Amino acid sequence: MTVTREDGADNSISWQSIRDEMMARIRAQLYAPGELIPNEVDLAAEFGCARATVNRALRDLATSGFLDRRRKAGTRVREAPRRKATLTIPLTHVEVEASGARYAYRLLERKIEAPPPLVREKLRLSGRERLLHVSSLHLADDVPHMFENRWIVLDTVPEIEDVDLSKTSPNVWLVRQAPYTHGTMEFLAEAAGAAAKHLVCAPDDPVLTMLRVTWLDAQPITYARQSFSPSHRMRLEL
Repeated sequence: MTVTREDGADNSISWQSIRDEMMARIRAQLYAPGELIPNEVDLAAEFGCARATVNRALRDLATSGFLDRRRKAGTRVREAPRRKATLTIPLTHVEVEASGARYAYRLLERKIEAPPPLVREKLRLSGRERLLHVSSLHLADDVPHMFENRWIVLDTVPEIEDVDLSKTSPNVWLVRQAPYTHGTMEFLAEAAGAAAKHLVCAPDDPVLTMLRVTWLDAQPITYARQSFSPSHRMRLEL
């Protein structure tokens, strides 16, 4: 049933239907890239709905990367849609097992020590924090899959100091026990270097390396450097 408000707005129209119609117009280039679209008041009158409904639809399109909304400057269609990528921190054992291989994990080293300058910079450390340095090797069918060099800020997650990391990898423990609020991931191709002896390859062989930093609000949790075997392939869905 359609309910019409006193101001003429039609409560049966959802923000999703408005979003879909606006998306159809963008794809048909009725609103060309870089062009201003009608303002919320005019769109609300056109669709016969409340302005708040139009606002919700446009916010969703902006979040999806199709619109650029600027206060006092209006809303424009983006020249090139900017899609938002959502990444979850991967669990290595899940990835290995999903490929059909048998997973194994080895703790190589664990000690509390001062971090190098790069780690201090990435974690924005003052120099007074206690850090746990852990290096480990992850295998697929007994073949080296990934070498991990990780620094963990004990001031943020002190509980991990009592965890037996020979049985549980720091990656698994942190994902399950130390929720993060934000972080960064960097991917690069580089020579294996010092990781070569663990990955059983030549020091100048190219490998994929992933650098990850996670935070709990303003508190740094961990910096991890993961180097994968030369045969590793990464797949992302867009």
